[in-house]
Amino acid sequence: MQKLKDKVAVITGGGSGIGLATAKRFVAEGAKVAITGRSQKTLDEALKELGTSGIAIQGDSSNLNDLERIYNEVENQLGKVDTLVVNAGVYIMAPLADFTEEMFDNVSDINFKGAFFSVQKALPVLNDGASVILISSTVNEKGIPNHSAYSASKAAVRSLARSFSADLLDRKIRVNTISPGPIDTPVFNTVTNTSEEAEAMAAAMGNFTPLKRLGAPDEIASGAVYLASDESAFMLGTEILIDGGLRDL
Repeated sequence: MQKLKDKVAVITGGGSGIGLATAKRFVAEGAKVAITGRSQKTLDEALKELGTSGIAIQGDSSNLNDLERIYNEVENQLGKVDTLVVNAGVYIMAPLADFTEEMFDNVSDINFKGAFFSVQKALPVLNDGASVILISSTVNEKGIPNHSAYSASKAAVRSLARSFSADLLDRKIRVNTISPGPIDTPVFNTVTNTSEEAEAMAAAMGNFTPLKRLGAPDEIASGAVYLASDESAFMLGTEILIDGGLRDL
């Protein structure tokens, strides 16, 4: 039995990594899915994997005009939305002394502002009783060198799940968070200069977890399927931690 049969889902940052894995799982569970992202090329490639159950809409989640256009297009093509996965984000690391204003603004605009307004601008198209899933990170409660702005932005996302849940109680819209640990996605290529450096960083991150490996995007997608389905109907404002034991062991 498909857990999301005939549901409509929007996944920001859905062109690769966790977002694409979640989109593929949602389609397999019977949903119609709209993925968004800044790169049209990446979206076009992702759409090939989703088939006729998916649409792709280019846009920047930190741009409010883009968000309004995206949700209007989703409603016109697919109808009202049952699940929103706020996954778009950037991963920028640097020592505190070297962190620039431009780097800070980029992290804040996409990870925090983008998450806030991705939900706010979706409200007119969300069905009552919808599920909103915010992708945070295990570092939202952990101090790690070179991660101060990134960790703070993800802590803000975790906080939004609580506050949004309180705001939206009258509409029975559930807002919950998934907090992944290090996941095997293209993100390592964005913070290194060569493929060898990316592979070395990925290996080091994997060894940092008690399980001694990176997580797979599909393992996060499994959590998203659960939160999008009726199986999680009694969950509100909370967090699913999928981090290989990194935070607690």
